[in-house]
Amino acid sequence: MAYTDDAVLAKLSALNESHDSIATAAQWIMFHRRHADRTVQLWLQRLKDSPSPKRLNLIYLANEVAQQTKARHKEDFVLAFSPVLAEATAAAYKGATSDIQNKLRRVVQVWRERHIFEPPIQDAVEARLQELDNARGAAKASGPFGGSIFGSSLAPSSLPSELRELLAPQQNVSKQVLPVKSSLSTANAEYDKLFSAAAKDALPAPPVYAAKLSGLLKHLATAENAVAESVKARTELVAALEKILTANRAALDWDVAQQKVLADRRQEVEARRQEVENEIIRGMGAASEGTNDNHHHHHLSPEEGGGAGAGHSASPQEQQEPERPEMEALTPPPGGDGDGDDLDFYNNDVVTPQKQEQQPGPFPSAAPGIEMLSNLASQYQSVPVALNGSHKRRRVDSGEEFPDLGGDDGIDADVAEMIRKESQGS
Repeated sequence: MAYTDDAVLAKLSALNESHDSIATAAQWIMFHRRHADRTVQLWLQRLKDSPSPKRLNLIYLANEVAQQTKARHKEDFVLAFSPVLAEATAAAYKGATSDIQNKLRRVVQVWRERHIFEPPIQDAVEARLQELDNARGAAKASGPFGGSIFGSSLAPSSLPSELRELLAPQQNVSKQVLPVKSSLSTANAEYDKLFSAAAKDALPAPPVYAAKLSGLLKHLATAENAVAESVKARTELVAALEKILTANRAALDWDVAQQKVLADRRQEVEARRQEVENEIIRGMGAASEGTNDNHHHHHLSPEEGGGAGAGHSASPQEQQEPERPEMEALTPPPGGDGDGDDLDFYNNDVVTPQKQEQQPGPFPSAAPGIEMLSNLASQYQSVPVALNGSHKRRRVDSGEEFPDLGGDDGIDADVAEMIRKESQGS
């Protein structure tokens, strides 16, 4: 069968997990070792498009081809598989069952034990598998009973809208890291083997040297392509970052301007508030001074203008405090010139006592003059006086036995003579 892309894809599609199927396909592929690079590219494409069990069969096929060519010292396929081996192994390992993952781990361990690939390639493969194990452990820890509450994966919906544009470029860059590292390590190692000082002193035969140079060219081309893909991915990532950076710089300038405006307004409001508070304090001081003046004015004596005629209302305490009652003087009013005043005093609120009928006693009555005089004296001594709403009795004591009634108006002459005699006789 002639070598074509369709023929290679047909062989890969017919592959199953039996040893005979894998060995037959490996023999046909090794027979066309001149097309090793193209065969590996088709193999990687088929591996990515296949389900998990089929991927394991393709890894077995690569292992068979690499070990057979390594044993025959035909390293065409070893060199062709090296740049893509880490990516292919990780693709087969990711999402597989535990049984398939253990089988893949066993294949990688055989490669290290038998030194099928260069140490940098082997390290890259194992590093990718370790990353997947760590990611799977983080996903388990992020379940409902542990880990992050935000989920186990960075889904685009969980990212801010501004960062979603960075997700795809960053993933492309991450995919190019290991291929670039492995291809560069292989290319640099092969170059040192042929162009180092020790290699120049012991050059092989021309046919062998030409074959090694051809192999070196392939390694250099593979590394160059890997680096070119990495440059492309990083350029896209930088462009996306610059876009976000430009937008954030514009937003930063706007925020700074708004911050300045708010600071100026805050200072303006603070100054206005200070002015209003000062005005309030000055108003309270003026009101306090006016209150003190009014209080002092209300406490003036009547002679100083603080009486009832001054027109000022008294304080609440003064309104509630009762006036002191006027006390009656103990000294009787003087006689003589004050008779008119005394008459006015006695005429105000004088309650006339009711006359009681005299009952005849068992003894003869006294002289008519003496009886009349006694009645007058008793009436004079029991005159009630109303002062400040209360009735008081006022008694006038003098040195004489009978009070001076201020004249003899209304007294009979005989009675007056009797009174005079009695006074002289006593």
